[in-house]
Amino acid sequence: MAEQKGNPENLKYIIRVALVDLPGEKQIRHALTNIKGIGINLAEAFCKAINIEKSRKAGSLNDKEVELLNDIVKNPLSKGIPQWMLNRRKDYDSGEDKHILTGMLQFHQENDLKRLKKIKTLRGIRHQLGLPVRGQRTKSNFRRGKGKVVGVKKKAAAPAAKKESGGGKKEGKK
Repeated sequence: MAEQKGNPENLKYIIRVALVDLPGEKQIRHALTNIKGIGINLAEAFCKAINIEKSRKAGSLNDKEVELLNDIVKNPLSKGIPQWMLNRRKDYDSGEDKHILTGMLQFHQENDLKRLKKIKTLRGIRHQLGLPVRGQRTKSNFRRGKGKVVGVKKKAAAPAAKKESGGGKKEGKK
C-alpha cells in the first residue's frame, strides 16, 4: 500500500509512455494529458481499462503497468475503449477508426486542410481566407489580424466644416 501512495524511495521522476517523458510526481490521469492527443477523459478511461487507480502518482507504476499503459495508448480499441472516444474516426484514406498521437496528429490535420483547400470545399475556402469555418457570426468577432476597423463618416460633420470655411470667404466678397 505504501507503493500506491508514492513512497519517495520507489518514485520514478520520469516515466516514458508512447515516446513521451511523463512527470512522475503527477497523478497518472494528469500525467497522461502531457501526451498530445490524450485528454483527461481518455486518460481516465485508460486507467479504468487497465485497473490502475487514476489518482495514483505516475512514478509509482511498476514496469508491467507502464507496459500495459503503452499497449493501451498504442491500440485503445483492443482494450475496450469505446469507438466514440477516438480522435480519428473513419479515416479519409483507410476508412478505419484510429487514435493518433503527438506529431502524427498535426501531420494529419495539415493534410486534411490541404485536401479541403485543393478540392475547394466551403470549409477549405474559409480556411484560406482566415474566416471562421463553422458558421459563427463575423460582424463583431473575428477581427483580429484583419486590419483596422472600417468606420462610417457622419454626414452632419462634413457640411459643418464646409460652412465654417466657406462662410468666411462669402463675407469677404461682399
